[in-house]
Amino acid sequence: MEKFAVIDTETNWLDEVMSIGIVIANSDTFDACELKYYIICPECFLGGMFSNTLRIKFGFKCKQMECTRKEAIYDLIKLLKTNNVTKIFAYNATFDYRHLPELQSLFTWYDIMRLAAYKQYNPKINEADCYATGRLKRDYGVENIKKLLTGLNGEYHNALYDALDELNCIMKPLGHKLDKYIELYPKKQKVKNR
Repeated sequence: MEKFAVIDTETNWLDEVMSIGIVIANSDTFDACELKYYIICPECFLGGMFSNTLRIKFGFKCKQMECTRKEAIYDLIKLLKTNNVTKIFAYNATFDYRHLPELQSLFTWYDIMRLAAYKQYNPKINEADCYATGRLKRDYGVENIKKLLTGLNGEYHNALYDALDELNCIMKPLGHKLDKYIELYPKKQKVKNR
């Protein structure tokens, strides 16, 4: 069974990662197989826009670590490799990609938004709200796309909950196979000298 990962980060007032949420999912069913949540110390102590949602609530059960960034990245890479994950998905992936440079060359990144915000891939989008390219002119953040696809309101702004929403409330309802998603930064092909 092939697996992929959905990842989300939250940052503090200095734009440093203070939490990372990751969902490992089955590539065929898009069902979550494993969840992991990292609270990064000391970065989390500075606080940020969503510090009030940093802790897991509602009796939610998942593997959670409070640790340094170095420890989190080491454990995260180990988790991904143990699950044979080669593909990481994120909504507005350039943000998470930029904040997790340690994962850039080890995994192939895909942006969920590149399908969710385009009428060609999202049948719930009204053509009148789009540019000629098919992309929504506005309101294409996670919260709006989640509501468009599922009717559900709200975004928690907790890295783990948001990663789950990106899987369950965006990727699943869109119904596209993984190969439909567009690679974030394709590796350049080496040209052989003749």
